[in-house]
Amino acid sequence: MKRIDFVLLGVTIFLTLFGLLMIYDASSFISFRDFGNKYHYIKDQALWMGLGLLGLGFFARFDYKKLYNLALPLLIIAILLLFAVFLPGIGIAVLGAHRWINIGVGVLQPAEFIKLTLAIYLAAWFSAREKGRFSAFLLLIGLVLGLVMLEPDMGTTIIILAEALILYFLSGGRIIYFVGLVPILGVLAVLLSIISPYRASRIETFLHPNASIQNSSYQVRQILIALGSGGVMGVGLGNSLQKYAYLPENVTDSIFAIIAEEIGFVGSFALICVFFVFLWRGLVVATRAKDVFGRLLAGGIVAFLGIQIMINLGAQTALFPLTGVPLPFISYGGSSLVIDLCSVGILLNIARQASS
Repeated sequence: MKRIDFVLLGVTIFLTLFGLLMIYDASSFISFRDFGNKYHYIKDQALWMGLGLLGLGFFARFDYKKLYNLALPLLIIAILLLFAVFLPGIGIAVLGAHRWINIGVGVLQPAEFIKLTLAIYLAAWFSAREKGRFSAFLLLIGLVLGLVMLEPDMGTTIIILAEALILYFLSGGRIIYFVGLVPILGVLAVLLSIISPYRASRIETFLHPNASIQNSSYQVRQILIALGSGGVMGVGLGNSLQKYAYLPENVTDSIFAIIAEEIGFVGSFALICVFFVFLWRGLVVATRAKDVFGRLLAGGIVAFLGIQIMINLGAQTALFPLTGVPLPFISYGGSSLVIDLCSVGILLNIARQASS
């Protein structure tokens, strides 16, 4: 018991339970409207939370060093799942997006699974020094990013790219490679925006938020209305007006806007501080790990979770263009929650072995 990182575990449990509370709060109206049951979303999320906590407990006791030999099989499975979203009868398309597969007992989002499996694989690969692997690294990342962009899911693409580059840098990669990639990535980002109308629309909304509310600026405006309505102390838990179907995606990508409306600037700042504590403990685990694989694996997990938190909060405060990125532990979504909790389990195992 003395070797358990109770701060990391406690913060994770708090965020997960708080997310469950806010999902019920934000979804009760639309859940009753769409399904005739105001508990629809909370019941689903509670089931996924239970599965995720089982995963957390398992990985907290499972020797993370064994993941080294499982890295390649896990990555192959993750890539096959990314292909599966495009297969008729298996993949599920919603509004033109192919991001989910039907697994019989539920729906799985492979893009969430690839975040963790890629961290495991790259940590195992980069544990040993190897010359001339940058080209192979680019080919692998290009394959993964290409599949995710085809879904399309630009937010997850950015997270995976940043996660991979951070891990390559942590492993001792030459800085000149990153300098050379910047203009290439910039050109690709512009091209993707030009050829994809919905991405161009979101960037246009970000640059000109006062455009017609008939386009995607409507959601941005409703987010800002929610933030402004919350003021310093908030309107009180359960008293949000935006949750009554004014704000799109109010239980998934935009749940932070509902939170900010109800608990205000003070409560939102406190929640952000809790996220900072979580990331700080993750970094402590990474620095204290006894082996290179453990350090890189913990660093990769903290990287993708931290970037996801930053992108979601940045989009919800109009600092970044809107993306379909959920807020870890808080937003509604089974795949994301289960993967996040399993990732914390791995961090706890690394921390336990580092203190033994």
